[in-house]
Amino acid sequence: MRSLASFVYKHVLVLGLAKSGTAAAELLLDSGVSVRINDLKADEESDLVKRLKNKGAEVITGGHPLHILDDIDLIVKNPGIRYENPVVEEGLKRGISVVTEIELAGQLHQGDLIGVTGSNGKTTTTTLIHAFLEADQQPVSIAGNIGEVASEVARTTSEEETMVIELSSFQLMGVETFKPNIAVWLNLFEAHLDYHHTLENYFRAKANIISQQTEDDYLVYNADDEAILSFLPEAAAVHVPFSITEKVNGTWADDEYIYYKEEKVMKRSEIVLVGEHNLANILAAVAAVKIRGISNQAIRTILTSFAGVTHRLEFVTRKRGVLFYNDSKATNILATSYALRSFAQPTVLLAGGLDRGNSFDALVPYLNNVKAMVVFGETQDKLAEAAKQAQVENVKAVETMDEAVAAAYRFTNEGDVVLLSPACASWDQYRTFEERGHMFKQAVHKL
Repeated sequence: MRSLASFVYKHVLVLGLAKSGTAAAELLLDSGVSVRINDLKADEESDLVKRLKNKGAEVITGGHPLHILDDIDLIVKNPGIRYENPVVEEGLKRGISVVTEIELAGQLHQGDLIGVTGSNGKTTTTTLIHAFLEADQQPVSIAGNIGEVASEVARTTSEEETMVIELSSFQLMGVETFKPNIAVWLNLFEAHLDYHHTLENYFRAKANIISQQTEDDYLVYNADDEAILSFLPEAAAVHVPFSITEKVNGTWADDEYIYYKEEKVMKRSEIVLVGEHNLANILAAVAAVKIRGISNQAIRTILTSFAGVTHRLEFVTRKRGVLFYNDSKATNILATSYALRSFAQPTVLLAGGLDRGNSFDALVPYLNNVKAMVVFGETQDKLAEAAKQAQVENVKAVETMDEAVAAAYRFTNEGDVVLLSPACASWDQYRTFEERGHMFKQAVHKL
């Protein structure tokens, strides 16, 4: 396993363990860096803490005393820790750089990097790019917000290997030199305002994906997204657009084919993945790999069989003629609106979760086909108000997922759809959106 060479920082504070903090701490320790770890909830007697101490780390738990910043010249922060954290605030006041572990991954990985960001569609697009490269027999790995810690994956990659990284705004806020050879920017939509506070801050965090790129790099961007277009003057990389509405000098589609520039890539009728939003994800992924010269055959091989990722419009089962779909990864209004537009059948929507301070007025136009809503979590009252605005006939507030699924089922007739698409993050009731999705599927199978 490789370690960091010529790393300029000597005394690093790793703030927050979890997967990313643990990977960063072990990489830094193996690179000969002095490491201090601070985690509020970590158990001093856990095997993990003991292992890190045995490798030379100083571990401080149970609080955030500011003296832990003494002699520190870099903070590696868990992406979920906010910048209002007292240690982060004090570190910035002292002029200490604050990064996330993808900064370390970027310095460690020696091959090409393809970075994917956007408010929605990141996981699907990242998965497709990885699959296309693999189908073309290219050495490739996948990492980032998709589940694999990038700085851990980068320890075993080769110089010939491409690493495809899904990047959240939380991760991108903490970069200094991180630079993808190909940046893929899918869309920009209001999200995570509880973390970023303003739309401008959120957009600016996303824009860090292009901040270090040069004219030798590429930016694959959504030509249909006005917010992204406003950042193009800042992008030094070669611009490669994709569009689902018009012909562009990148990837685009008509009623029959998807194209890369003037080249027909494949027939749209052969693509298994449904939904207009997924067409945009496909075009973005195709653009990223066509830059690399990947064959159309490799692309066709994947798109004729790829039906989507877990927790993203995932078909669960059919009961009494009712179709159940798990879209737990829909953590904002745009994602839920895409899901609702994917169904012509009467739909019972399960929605709710962490309150990030936004209203759900923007969801109202997409509720016209919703016959009932089951709402839960911190946002249940706001979603009930949106349902009232949309004149949804039945609204039921519940506390648990078992209650939600049972209530939704009672509202259905044969041929209806029950859709979990929460439009909210999961952290008020669940550790992750994956846990929420698994709970939904378990509740469905118990009906």
